[in-house]
This record gives sequence, structure tokens and C-alpha cells, in this order.
Amino acid sequence: MQIPLLLSCLILAAHLNGAVSSSPSESVNIGVVLSFGSIIGKVSKIAIQAAVADVNSDPSVLPRTKLLATVHDTNFSGFLGIVEVLRLMESKTVAVIGPQSSVTAHVLSFIANELQVPLLSFSATDPTLNSLQFPFFVMTSQSDLYQMAAIADIVEHYGWREVIAIYGDDDHGRNGIAALGDQLAAKRCKISFKAPLSPKATREEITDVLVQVALTESRILVLHVPDYWGPTVFTVARYLGMMNAGYVWIATNWFSTILDTELDLAPEAAEDVQGVLTLRMHTPDTQLKAEFASRWPNLTAEAGAGRMGLSAYGLYAYDTVWILARALDAFFAQGGNVSFSKDSRLAELGGGDLRLDAMSMLDGGKQLLESILNVDMLGVTGRVKFEPPEKDTLIRPAYEVINVIGTGHQRIGYWSNHSGLSVDPPETLYSKPVNRSSSNQHLGPVFWPGKTTQKPRGWVFPNNGRHLAIGVPNRVSYREFIAQVPGTDMFSGYCIDVFTAAVNLLPYAVPYKLIPFGDGVDNPSLTELVRLMAAGVYDGIVGDVAIITNRTKMADFTQPYIESGLVVVAPVMTRNSNEWAFMRPFTPAMWVVTGVFFLIVGAVIWILEHRLNDDFRGPPRRQVITIIWFSFSTLFFAHKENTVSTLGRIVLIIWLFVVLIINSSYTASLTSILTVQQLSSPIKGIETLRTSNDPIGYQQGSFARDYLVDELGFHESRMVPLKGPEDCERALKAGPHKGGVAAVVDEQSYLELFLSTRCDFSIVGQEFTKNGWGFAFPRDSPLAVDLSTAILKLSENGDLQRIHDKWLMSSACSSQTTTFQVDRLQLSSFWGLFLICGLACLIALLLYFLNIARQFSRHQQADMSHSSSSSSAALSLSSASARLQTFFSFVDEKEENVASRSRRRSLERASNRSEREAGNGETQDSKAGRQVEFSTNKDIGIENGV
Repeated sequence: MQIPLLLSCLILAAHLNGAVSSSPSESVNIGVVLSFGSIIGKVSKIAIQAAVADVNSDPSVLPRTKLLATVHDTNFSGFLGIVEVLRLMESKTVAVIGPQSSVTAHVLSFIANELQVPLLSFSATDPTLNSLQFPFFVMTSQSDLYQMAAIADIVEHYGWREVIAIYGDDDHGRNGIAALGDQLAAKRCKISFKAPLSPKATREEITDVLVQVALTESRILVLHVPDYWGPTVFTVARYLGMMNAGYVWIATNWFSTILDTELDLAPEAAEDVQGVLTLRMHTPDTQLKAEFASRWPNLTAEAGAGRMGLSAYGLYAYDTVWILARALDAFFAQGGNVSFSKDSRLAELGGGDLRLDAMSMLDGGKQLLESILNVDMLGVTGRVKFEPPEKDTLIRPAYEVINVIGTGHQRIGYWSNHSGLSVDPPETLYSKPVNRSSSNQHLGPVFWPGKTTQKPRGWVFPNNGRHLAIGVPNRVSYREFIAQVPGTDMFSGYCIDVFTAAVNLLPYAVPYKLIPFGDGVDNPSLTELVRLMAAGVYDGIVGDVAIITNRTKMADFTQPYIESGLVVVAPVMTRNSNEWAFMRPFTPAMWVVTGVFFLIVGAVIWILEHRLNDDFRGPPRRQVITIIWFSFSTLFFAHKENTVSTLGRIVLIIWLFVVLIINSSYTASLTSILTVQQLSSPIKGIETLRTSNDPIGYQQGSFARDYLVDELGFHESRMVPLKGPEDCERALKAGPHKGGVAAVVDEQSYLELFLSTRCDFSIVGQEFTKNGWGFAFPRDSPLAVDLSTAILKLSENGDLQRIHDKWLMSSACSSQTTTFQVDRLQLSSFWGLFLICGLACLIALLLYFLNIARQFSRHQQADMSHSSSSSSAALSLSSASARLQTFFSFVDEKEENVASRSRRRSLERASNRSEREAGNGETQDSKAGRQVEFSTNKDIGIENGV
């Protein structure tokens, strides 16, 4: 690499003297730089020559200009590649197709930029050959950036997290693997080990590198090497046993090029590559492609190349010539002229013995470059157009995923930057909306190395004799969970037994060593232990590690094997029954509202029944007693008064339903109070602690302190660290006024063990966080996933419960028939019933008074018609006080009397009409006398009604 760079610098240090111009002629010179001995070079040379011939024979493209292609062989040498391009520049070349190598392309792009001669390469696919640094370099095939994106999608699709990159240590290899690392990082995957090989690696060097790879953890190997020694890697890998089951080999498109070109693999070579995945640049099946493929055997025969397949590089090489031809056609159509001139900046350096004065700058180079980037045509590779706005890559990049089986291979799917992985050709999906969800990513069945169809796990424990360093908290309290056996490096306890049982269920061996963390005097900080693991000190953590937010940011956890949220423990006292125990089921508000509703319902029933039912009539004192008696007798369904009105019965039915519910609830609550031993505490839960300033205890090393201070806002001065259960017991018994604490906040698993032998304390309130304990591992560790599956199996087969009973068997207080103080029945539990009953009463009263108002209106109209002849009576009825008095009298009157009087009035009106018809001669005085008599009788009737 250094020699070509040095030579290019020397070349660029000189320039021509004077200027040379060329008038438009009948021919245009283009250069082609290839390695004829390479697989890509063999195919591409034939394809380019065929394309030049097709362009020259097509009258629709460059009709008056002939394309002359000068082909040079670089013979796998970057130095010769540079020299050949310089020779092309001497012959007034307007563009160069090549170079074949990305390494050479980096150097030649500087020369192209200076002389403004476009370089069009279909095989130099280094992602760093971008248009910003090298504007005159045009990549006419797919960039390796997309190939690495496809590999990253495959890795993610199969659930792998780490890969090993084996690559040639040159610009092409390094930059391609760098792009792969970026693509994997975007999917939370990574390259765990990089294995570079020299650009001309020998078998011994390959062997040394693969031995190192075999000692690593990952079994996903990405091979990005040159095609001329790439197969040797597979041969050595097979010799080392690295083509057996468990390995995954993903080769970049250099390997698919070999498969396409050599057609059939030899049996020995086929055994070396069984199950390998590789990528091939996808070209749609079009008529142009089919026609060119049918010509290919004749073209290879004419070139004397023998039997050779057509690879994707051959198709892109053919289209590259057509891209240049159409660009030149557009260039000439826009008035462009092929002319050359000297570079004034380099002319000052002089010519020298290298005859650099023969090279010239293409005057219309920028215009020609623009024409190239604006090409939009249909070629043998499909639609050819450069992606805007940078126009440094072709549109719609896509790859085929190939699986080697036997002596052949099969396509198992496609990848495109539009739809990701798919079993359908990308061109059928471009019209559909983009859907890159995991459920929409599909590949066909794969034949993996080792002749298996089962997906490899993708990793093993490194075969280097190293054991996993598993950190274990060295607890000084609650040693039933985890404890170091004195005098040994062994551990015992509930957490250890769960871990051991889960590891035994794994389909592979896990070499590990338990390492204590902590001084054995104080409980260690588990958050600090997780931080050390994230820093690489430990490979995992086994113990009572709660899964909380700040820890999940540093590590991956397994499925929780025990639930353990934060709870409050406080001293409790036994509460015995007393003479007022019958009042405890209801709160005072409930008692008051219930009593008020008894009276309200009684009053409503009295109003609805008063005009109809003799049981609700009589002297005022009797009626008040009736209301009270009827109301409270419904509590025992012992009311003797019958209801006769429809509205009264409806209200009574609803009220009896409410009474039934209240009565049942009261009976159940009172039974519990009188028959079950009750525990009481002034602390009701975490909310009680928030409203006080009493000290709160927590277990030393627990996350409870940080949670109370940072999340719930408790002041640090209230937090009292407690080392073990004995300290907790002493602090709780002392209380907040004697140097102790009002309550202890800790994880439920610890406190249940604490309470199993201490009956003077109890958990108060509800669990106010939901946490669990799990085993911790570094981010993206496959062990976390596999152990989670094992823990679920332990739960399903009952082993997890048996381990729990072995270490954490309940005893003593947990078997007593006690409850924490039963909550009194609140008004809020019954307000719906009271609301329904109240609405029923309100609606019944509204309907009742509407009916009364209607009856009173008709009654008053009848009275007015009878008393219209008497002016004094009319005046008295017109006064408001008289009307109100009349209304109340009407309401108080029994409905039966009102109905009887209405019938009598109807008879009288009928009799009066008969008399008027019979006695037309009767005097006015007689009529007046009868009217006065009728009025007197009416007044007497009303008075008797009162």
C-alpha cells in the first residue's frame, strides 16, 4: 500500500507543458483495468468486450462515435494497476472502467480527481469509497455497506448476539468489517473477536488464526477475504473440525462468485463448505438478462475461456459499459466536446524522465461525470439509476442468501434495504409499505454445517480452560438465602440450590467458580457488585439480587425465581373484643348515613301512603311514631303496615334490597371481629410513614434506602441501617422514642423469614413495589436467556417450590389464625346502593306530587264553578293564603272522600241542568236561595273532612 501511494504522489508532482485539445472524432477511448487471472477478471473481461461490441452495433447509442476499449491486466498487483491507469491517461482516455481492487481504487481516485477522468468500478465495493472524498469514483454495483447490513439482519434474525470476523487485512477487508460492526451495533449485536489475515495469507498463517478463533466463545464466523485464497480457509477449518455442528459460516459475495463461475464444485471442495451461507448480488429476472445469459456460452467459447459460469459481477460489468455509453451520448447531445488540457498547478513542477507530460486533464470531465450519475436505463441487472441525492450508490440494493448443500447450492431467501429478509423477490415488495418488523422477516430452511437442520446456538464456553467468575454476595444476615460454608470456598442456601438446579438443566456444561464478594462483616452492596460485573470483573452474579431499574441498565437478568417487593413491618398488638364491638363493623359516617336513610325512606313511604292507607293516618303523634316504627322495623323485615300505593311498594322493594345487603355485610364483619384474633398497629403502611417524621429501619446493603430517599422523597436523616434480623427486632421493640424505629422497610422475602419466628410484628399495608430476584449476567449474554428457560422448567415441574420449602419453610407465627385489624366497612363501599335508593325516593315523590297537583287543579275548578255567583266566596279563594290552606287540606284529605265528593257534585250538576230546563218560570230569588243553600252545604262538607 505504501509503494503505490508513494508512486502516486510522485506522479501527481509533475504535469504537462502546454495544452492539448482534441476535436470531436469518430471514436472515444475508454480504459479497462482488470486482473485477468482472477475469477472476477475472467468473467468481466468477456462481458465488457461483449458490451463494447453491442454498443458499437446499436445505432440508437453513439450513432456517429465508436467506443474503443483498451484493456490492461494488473496481474493481482496494485502497483501495476496504478501504472496501467497512468498509461491510459497518456492515450487521451475519457473514462476508466476499474480498477478491480478497492485498495487500488483508493489511490487511483486521487489521480481521477486531479485529472477529472471518471473511474467506473463494478468490483471495488469498499464502503469508504464515497462521493464526498472521491467525486470522480463511480461505484456501478452494490456497496459492501448493504452486504454488511444483510449479514447483520441474518444474525439478528436467528437470535445471535456475537460474531467473529475473519478478513483480509487491507482497505477492503478492514473497511468492510468496520461497516459490519456498525450494522451489528445498531441491532445490539457485536463483533466479539477480529481475526485479520495478510492480503496474501499462507496456509500456515490461516491455521494459526483459526486455532485462535476455535478457542473463543462465539461460533458465528463471518468470512470477508479475497476469492483467490478464501477457499483455503474452509479447507483448514474442516481440518480443524470447525465445519462441524455448532458452527455457522457466513461468507460475503466473493464465495457466491466462485459458486456461480465454477458451476460445479469438486466433491472434495464441496465437503469443505457444507452448510455455508453466502450472499449474491440480486439481479431481477428480466428479458435482457435471459438473452445475455443465453449468449454467454458462445461468448466464453469465442474467448477461449472454456466452460465458465456467468456471475453477478459479469452482469454489472456489462451494464457498466452501457452506463458509460449512454452518459457519453448525453454528453455529446448537450454540446460536450472531448478535449484535454494541461494542469496549470502541476506544470510548474516540470516533466522529468517519467514523461508525465503526456497526461492531460479532461476539460469536460465534470459534465461527463454529471451525465454518468444521471443515467436511468434498463440493463441486464435491472433498472440502473443512482440513488439521489448523493448519487453514490445504485437504487434498490438487494442480495440473495445462498446455502451450500452437497455439490450445489440453493437460494433460501432475499435481502433488500426495503423489506429486509424475505422469501419473495424484492421487486415484488417495492410496491408494498415498508415493514421491517421481526415477524415479517423470513428465510427458508437452512442446511447447517455438520449436516443438521437445527439452528446452532451460536456460542460455546471458550475452550481455553478458563472458568466463569461468578460473584456471590457474602451475606452476614438471612443466611438461609445464601452463605459461605465456613472454612471452604463453597456456598449453600436457597439461591445456590436454584442456580445449581437451573445449570443442570442446560444442554451444555458450564464451567464456573463462585467468588465471594464482601468482607463478611457487613452486608455488601449488590448494586456495586452489578457495577463490577458490568466492568468485566465478574462474568455473572448468583444471589439475592433484586431486579431494579438502575441495575437493568448495567446487566441482563434471568427470569425471576422468587417475587420479593418492598413491604413495611411494624409492631402489632392483639385487639380483643369489648362491649362496643358491635359498633366496629361500620365507620361513623356509615352509621349516620344508614340511620338518616331509614328515616328518609320512612317519611317517603308515609307521604305516598297517607291519602290511601288508614295505617298511615290518625293524630299527628301517632303518625310520627308510625314513621319511626315502620322505618327501623324494615331492618328485620318486621314491619306490619301494608303498603297499597304502587309508588310506595316500588320504593319499599328497593329499600329492602339495600337493607339486605347492609345487614349481610354487617353480620359478616361482626362475625370476623368476634371470632378471629385481631392485630392492630398505628402504622397502616407506607403512607403512614410518609406523613410522620419517625425513623425508618432498612437492611444494610439493600436498595430499599435509595428507593425511599430518591423515589419516595424520605429524608436521609430518617433512614437507620440495620445489619440483621436481631437488630431489626431490637429497633422495633424500642420504638421511635427510645432510639429505635417506627417500622422496617425491606424486601418481602427477607421479612417473611424474619416474621416466621417473631409474632410481635407483622407486615402492614400492601406491597408497594413489584420486584423479583434473578441471576445477573453481562449485557447480551446468552446465559441469561438459557437460564431463564431453565428456571421456567423448574417452576413447571415443581422443583422450584421444593427448594423454597427446603430453605424457607414457614413456621411459628405464620400458622396462627390471626389477621391484621379488619378494615371497617366504609361508606364508599355502599354509596351506589344509597344513590339508587335516593333516586327512587326522589322520582316517586315527584310523580306523586305531580298527580296531586293535577287532582287539586280539577278540584279547585269545580269549586269555582259552584261559587261563581257569590262574590265573597270568590274573593276568599283568590287569596294566596286561602289557596295554600285549601291545598294542604286537600292533600291531607283521604282520597276516598275526595272521590266521593266529586261524584256527588257531578250528580248535583246534572240535577241543576234538569231543573233549569223544567222551571223556566222560576223567579230569580228562588235561584239565589238554592245557590246559597248549596254553598253552605259545601262548607259544612269541607269542615267535616278536616
